[in-house]
Amino acid sequence: MRKTVFVSLAASLLLAAPALAADATQATAPAYNTDYQPSPEVAPGVYGKMETPVTSKFKLSIGGFVKLDYVYNSDNFGPSGALTPGSGRIPKATSIEGQTDQSLFTARQSRFWLKIAGPGFAGAKTNALIEVDFYGDPSAAAESPQVRMRQAWGAIDWPRTQILFGQAFDIFGPMVSSTVDFRHGAAYGTPNNPRVPQLRLTQKVDLTRDNSLKLVLGVQDPNQNGNNNAGGTLATGSFGSAVNVAGQAMFVSKALGVAPGLWGLSMNPLSAGFFGLYGNEKVLLGAENKKESLDSWGYGFYTFVPLLKSADGKSRAMTMSFEGQAYMAANMAFNSATADTLVGTTADPKPAKGYGFATQLIFYPIQDLGFTAGYQRRGASNYSDYSNRNIAVNSQPSKTLSGADFLKFSSNVYFNVSYDLNAAIRLMAEYQNVNSRYGNNPVGTSESGTANIARMAFLYFF
Repeated sequence: MRKTVFVSLAASLLLAAPALAADATQATAPAYNTDYQPSPEVAPGVYGKMETPVTSKFKLSIGGFVKLDYVYNSDNFGPSGALTPGSGRIPKATSIEGQTDQSLFTARQSRFWLKIAGPGFAGAKTNALIEVDFYGDPSAAAESPQVRMRQAWGAIDWPRTQILFGQAFDIFGPMVSSTVDFRHGAAYGTPNNPRVPQLRLTQKVDLTRDNSLKLVLGVQDPNQNGNNNAGGTLATGSFGSAVNVAGQAMFVSKALGVAPGLWGLSMNPLSAGFFGLYGNEKVLLGAENKKESLDSWGYGFYTFVPLLKSADGKSRAMTMSFEGQAYMAANMAFNSATADTLVGTTADPKPAKGYGFATQLIFYPIQDLGFTAGYQRRGASNYSDYSNRNIAVNSQPSKTLSGADFLKFSSNVYFNVSYDLNAAIRLMAEYQNVNSRYGNNPVGTSESGTANIARMAFLYFF
């Protein structure tokens, strides 16, 4: 009996020893950032021998990726040359930029995020996300990029209802082109930027076991107030905007299984439906500061179709997907849906109207190897309103709002391949051909601009 008790006591002490040692270490270890002598470890963690855990009162996870890009452009896109131009305007062949190439590296597209899972509320889960990259000032030196807030939102999630508040992607234009180019085709028919402050309600409505509706309704920052106030050459600014209202109505079905979406990181079911946005702004036109109120609006159709479904819902091997989008919009240059804001004259100003469409195929022959090909186009739909003419109204001159060389259309053809060395490291390569066609061209300039772009990217996901 004594022997049994002794063995049990010894075993208990052995099991407790690590915990006791940890407690003793924590009790005696000096705190960091103190005036103790001798001073404590200067650089714990990566540079030192000790580690300091990061904790939160709620469950906290971290992630992101390191991304190094090499880009060759046949045209010179300036200090932001790692991205295709956000305006969609490719330098004309007769310009200096159109006759000068670029070759550069950048790591600014690296990204870091924190996800928080908080306490429950009224039968719902609560969570939040903060995400940043390093593209705050692309004109700064490579060793001093600025942190830029991408997303920062909180959400309350019930089984079929979500309320989201904070900064997230624009509700208009759900398609994101799966390009290595960080621009993701925003200026060529997939106006998925900017990320804007918003309050959003998402509701799922079950129809059958495999079919449902996803309804989204939100109010967003009227970002034409800050980004859309140029309004052409003679608009002097915006002095008031209404909050944009945007929404989506999508049919979602599991009947065809799932297939890879953006970068092959998500597996998506069949989706098809409509999206739209409405807002307005008041602008001041010309030297006389004439006040006008002009609408911003857009509507479109989106679809994602698994052509070859995943065998188990997780594997990408022998899967293929099709994704497409088409829209009409007016006065929506703030998110690249249109190339311009206002057209016509100061006597008769009009919202710049335009269209956009995009299609792409993603194919994974094996789990780690993916191919993507796509075509996009964005264009103006009211060429006559861009005419470079002046009209007298009541004997007073009325100036043209559009520029001398407005953008008729821009297009993007891309093909890329990606290969995963392991769960963390991915290699990607891409070819792009981007084109712009101009109207009202000044004498002696070309009507178009074309650029050929080659990219390589090295990613480490964590």
